[in-house]
Amino acid sequence: MIFMADNDFQKAVELINKSGNVLLTTHIKPDGDACGCVVAISETLIALGKNVKTLLLSELPQWYEFLFEQKPEVVSEKTSIDCDLIIIVDTNTYNQLPKFDEYLKRSDKPILVIDHHVTTNGLGNVELIDTSAAATALIVFDLLKYTGWPITTKISTALFVAIATDTGWFRFSNTDSRTLKTCAELIDAGVNPTEIYHDLYQNFSHQRFKLMTAMLNTLELHLDGRYATQHLSQQDFKRAGAEYSDTENLINECQRIGSVEVVALFVELADGRIKCSLRSSGAADVRKIAAKFGGGGHTMAAAVYLNGPLEDAKQLIKTEVEKQFLN
Repeated sequence: MIFMADNDFQKAVELINKSGNVLLTTHIKPDGDACGCVVAISETLIALGKNVKTLLLSELPQWYEFLFEQKPEVVSEKTSIDCDLIIIVDTNTYNQLPKFDEYLKRSDKPILVIDHHVTTNGLGNVELIDTSAAATALIVFDLLKYTGWPITTKISTALFVAIATDTGWFRFSNTDSRTLKTCAELIDAGVNPTEIYHDLYQNFSHQRFKLMTAMLNTLELHLDGRYATQHLSQQDFKRAGAEYSDTENLINECQRIGSVEVVALFVELADGRIKCSLRSSGAADVRKIAAKFGGGGHTMAAAVYLNGPLEDAKQLIKTEVEKQFLN
């Protein structure tokens, strides 16, 4: 499913060319695709002579800090916004943009959305949406190729990080020939995959490992071992001295169990809500499960925010997973 029209790249270029001050943002709890796209677009816009303000809606995970020359601003009550174009990457829904959604609803500034998710609120005046893309970074790369704007080593590195993380270092089923051909071009442009792998996956804190231990100790198997659940409480974070960003990719650990086809990780948030992350080997469409409760994502990777208590949230998701298995 691809939502872009043939002339949407040109419409995006026209929006960018007419702008002088650009606000660039992405979804809360930014992952590698979000961070990589933000850096690549920011670097491109600065090279074009634009004033760029990057605004994050939550803290930057420490393992993506190497991409940024300085940490971006995190939205707060003191945040001031002065722009003539808003660019949103890797999401197209209000619920992924808390603390910024009300501003978007009031704003009369043009909005450019670049995204690869199916779930959409149609936020953009111009939208570059390609749901066949393994990562939003592939769309950004295609835009840069279309325009002929320079793809520097820094931009290439940011895009490679985005693609590598959204494909599980090319392990996930969304890894296709387009993905690998693009990464080959990025390597030719100066990317060093070995250094990137070290920065991403061999540079974790001991707090993250304490948190992973706590998570693994909660492992439960259901539905004849096809469905695995794990959870983390606020107390687990405190005992480990860990932050929410330390949960990134932890869910993938239990996908190593041979019988498991769907994994759910339930994380208790500070505001009392439960974030449920879902992964599937293909036996279930977890995007449909998440969408039933207001979430979204992809067929094999999705997420949703639920109200507590934890056991109620777990039962809601288990019921939907079981329905998927029966179908």
